[in-house]
Amino acid sequence: MANERPQFGGPGARAYHEGLVPTIFEPYARDLGERLPISAGMRVLETAAGTGVVTRALLDRIPQDARLVATDLSEDMLAIGREHIGDDPRLEWRPADAQALPFPDASFDAVVCQFGVMFFPDKPLAMREAKRVLKPGGTLLLNAWDDFAHNGFARVMKETLTLLFPANPPTFVNVPFSYSDPSVMRTLLDQAGFADVQVRHVEHVAVSESAERFARGFVFGTPILAEVQARGTPDAEAVTAQLAGRLGELGGVAPHRSPIRALVASAKA
Repeated sequence: MANERPQFGGPGARAYHEGLVPTIFEPYARDLGERLPISAGMRVLETAAGTGVVTRALLDRIPQDARLVATDLSEDMLAIGREHIGDDPRLEWRPADAQALPFPDASFDAVVCQFGVMFFPDKPLAMREAKRVLKPGGTLLLNAWDDFAHNGFARVMKETLTLLFPANPPTFVNVPFSYSDPSVMRTLLDQAGFADVQVRHVEHVAVSESAERFARGFVFGTPILAEVQARGTPDAEAVTAQLAGRLGELGGVAPHRSPIRALVASAKA
């Protein structure tokens, strides 16, 4: 099943980290970190950790005797996380599949997953795995993007790709925004056996030093790049320039600021 997922890694991992992480992922990383219940000696598992933006937010919160295991399918993404966070005796980086976690039952006090659930081919399995490794009463925290109507940068991206490739628009842009129904997320967690499920909308502002940097992160830091390259013309640089222009109209050229919205869920094992 892991092979069915969009692939993040290679040179794109750095473009993702530089163009997207500070702009759209940091606000929600801080949000998830602030929601984490803290206890002495706690063990925390992070899935779909990417380049470590939530990892850093969690390290800012957990006590010195806590332990955090940050996992992701992409070793390229984890390598950037190691580079930017550095050594911390509380932290272990580990490649792992959220649908087949290599940990014993009831081994963590919390599981945290930022913007990963949309990419899991078998979402019920991933949630059952999260519940399996949680101690009774442990906390699950996760989030997912709301729809295009509430994320202007994504709507602009989709519209731009459709204009540039009218016969065969790249489709990856749809995937991150495909899990935006709160009732669907609530049902997913209920059916996995979680209790006290809460799903809420959380709004932030995407802030980038420039619309061009934001656009470059989206084109070169995601599987959109492979889709654009497969189509040939226009090339990725031309797509980036077009997208930067449209993002500038949405929220300014330098800096860029535009509203973003996500679903944030919490539950108890």
